[in-house]
Amino acid sequence: MDCPYMVRMDDTNPYSPPAMPAIPATDDISRQLQGLQYPLTLSFKILALASQATVTDASGRTVLYTKQKLLKFKEHVEIWTDNTQGTRLADIKANKVIDWSARYQFTDSHGGVIGSVGRRGWRSLWKAHYETFNPGDNTPDFSIQEENPWTKVLDSILGEIPIIGMLTGYFCHPTYLATRSNGAPTMRITKQPAFFEGKFQIDKVGDVTPREELNLFLSFLMLLLLERRRG
Repeated sequence: MDCPYMVRMDDTNPYSPPAMPAIPATDDISRQLQGLQYPLTLSFKILALASQATVTDASGRTVLYTKQKLLKFKEHVEIWTDNTQGTRLADIKANKVIDWSARYQFTDSHGGVIGSVGRRGWRSLWKAHYETFNPGDNTPDFSIQEENPWTKVLDSILGEIPIIGMLTGYFCHPTYLATRSNGAPTMRITKQPAFFEGKFQIDKVGDVTPREELNLFLSFLMLLLLERRRG
């Protein structure tokens, strides 16, 4: 016989606070990045006349599509939600014509600043080193560094050898790690085996906000575009 004063474990507590509704995504960036499933895949079209890249998540959903404008004295990369280019998500523009010490600023479709990235000059001659800044910050919030520079050197050398150069994508896999200013890792991008395209895997290894997430995506994208030119 049940005691009338006993509360069953499966009964709802009438004194518990009501469940909080899920916070809706209020801008294009939050909506586009909501529900991402890692790892992500970034694919470059090597044979395309313009630099084009697509980022998809583990479910196959397109996260963003990029296309670099040709014949521009300054860098200008447009970021779209997909390859139909129906909805612009962001823009990347350089503050200088020469990219050696340029800062690349990321803005959303309304012109609001998402963040920026810049190369660490002479420190990047041997080992790629970039710094990512959140809006309004003059000191870097993230540091992106090549984990093993010898891998990129081998990839570059073998890539110049006929026939063998076509196979380097299956043997050399450079990786870049993004860390916060306190050294906490947040994201890693690793080159993947692929023919006739550049393919990279992005893994999230720490907590980031949606804006920081896109800031790092775009930083990785510019890093890869610039490092491809260096060979």
